[in-house]
Amino acid sequence: MAKLQFRLARAAALFSAIVLAACAEPAAPPPEPSEDTRRTLAGGEIVGYLGTAGAQVWRAIPYAAPPVGDLRWAAPRPHPGWQGVFEALQPPPRCPQRLNPLDQVDADRFGELVGEEDCLMLDVYAPSGAGPDDAPRPVMMWIHGGSNVWGYADQYDAGRLAQEQNVVVVVIQYRLGGLGFFAHPTLREAAETPNDGAANFALLDMIAALDWIGENAAAFGGDASRITIFGESAGGHNVAALLASPLAQAKFHRAIIQSGLVDSMPLDLAEGSQGADPLAGLAVGERLGGPDIDAAGLRAPSLAAVFDAFPTDANGRYEPPRVIADGVSLPLEGMQAAFAQPDGFNAVPVITGTNRDEMKLFNAIDPRYVRNFLGLFPQARDRDLFDAVSDYQSRVWRIRAVDELAATLTGAGHEDVWAYRFDWDEGGRAFFTDTGHLLGAGHAMEIPFVFNRFEFFGDFDRYIFNDRNEDNRLALAGAMGGYWAAFARDGDPGPDWTRWNAEGALMRLDSPLGGGWAMVSGVDDMARLTSDLQQDIRLTDAQRCQVVDAVVEFYPPYGAMLADRVSCPA
Repeated sequence: MAKLQFRLARAAALFSAIVLAACAEPAAPPPEPSEDTRRTLAGGEIVGYLGTAGAQVWRAIPYAAPPVGDLRWAAPRPHPGWQGVFEALQPPPRCPQRLNPLDQVDADRFGELVGEEDCLMLDVYAPSGAGPDDAPRPVMMWIHGGSNVWGYADQYDAGRLAQEQNVVVVVIQYRLGGLGFFAHPTLREAAETPNDGAANFALLDMIAALDWIGENAAAFGGDASRITIFGESAGGHNVAALLASPLAQAKFHRAIIQSGLVDSMPLDLAEGSQGADPLAGLAVGERLGGPDIDAAGLRAPSLAAVFDAFPTDANGRYEPPRVIADGVSLPLEGMQAAFAQPDGFNAVPVITGTNRDEMKLFNAIDPRYVRNFLGLFPQARDRDLFDAVSDYQSRVWRIRAVDELAATLTGAGHEDVWAYRFDWDEGGRAFFTDTGHLLGAGHAMEIPFVFNRFEFFGDFDRYIFNDRNEDNRLALAGAMGGYWAAFARDGDPGPDWTRWNAEGALMRLDSPLGGGWAMVSGVDDMARLTSDLQQDIRLTDAQRCQVVDAVVEFYPPYGAMLADRVSCPA
């Protein structure tokens, strides 16, 4: 989603400014290998360690050959394996990406290129005692978010999810940004295999990870016939893309989309044969070697030169084309059209959902809506306006990711669709900042509950998740982990979670203090949103128009629809 990665980074920078500096701690020594974790995989022998909650952990297992040299911008190839015993104890190196404030580094490092191209690795978490001779468990493959330009496996410790819910969790890495999504006719013409002609190399990485899981799941006590893909934000978007990918057919069996969307970019726009996007493939290729550059010329430059060919702004942000309707990994007509056809997608059970206040995380750093009290502590300038802007933008997100997607899938005859809304907004106070109001049930807030690990927002975690809300949030985390695991196990989250229907059926996920987890009905669409905005007593006419402008900025197609229905001065 355009601009969200930048806004998320700015939010992290703002909130880190109000956190007390902590003394630097020495790097922890690597964990000790555990003989109980010794396994034999297709690639060789491996040993891991015992981690969070007693779960068995194996880190940085390569699932494909390094995508370097002639394999840059090519479909992943099988990994050749290793000699001896591979000690899978350390986290994998990041895939190449640019640092931003989410990395909690000094501002002079924003935009710095980090990571290694040899990054197609994954981490595995299994319950204690799980192994090849144990009863097979469902496998859950996590796809991280970060606008498909940022993120890495070490952000996610799935030990508690694996141990408490008796599932095997695999956390993968995949190529990001211009290395993961790149359309250029020269690459298609030089393709050695049909899949080399794709533009979504990141999706091909995910499919290769699914192949690896299918081959190796049993060694960890996993059931290769029950693989669930799940991811958040860009990760959720990628889950949706795998649902639409003909290359992923029969490689997974359930899908959970957390705050993901279903947009895809037409190939001619991503390539640059239409439009004038300076980050389109042809424009980037010309910077790398001229208009007549061949495939070898595209792959020859250094990693730094490749990234420098994608223009960035002063904050190191760039928005290359992502999730491209390339005609190989995705249908040329795009994801939305694929979902409307009964045989146009991988018809597995699906859960899709959003957080009630998705956009609060981003609006919390917008000076139009938030001021810094005493120059340091963010507070809403006008509480009603801040809430209204966030509400209507977040509803647009829900309409796109839940109501329209669920209606499209069920309209194509697919009945196994469930939906949720995450409502937890009990975050604590950070001095003069009330995170419960300012962030609410914001973007990414559900992730710690799914993993039952409340270490996600860096130094700010201690303010959002405190002793006062511990009992209630742990109760919700237990319920959410249980639903996700039941879905992975049975393809159904449980009898108290009703399938999506024409009247709308959402599982509201909240703590016992907020009303708990229970079904709520109702659908949302732009007509209802417009009517509510026109009658919203919180707003003046001028503020109503500010909301329209905010929706236009967030998602222009729906913003234009709203602008046509709400009278505002030109």
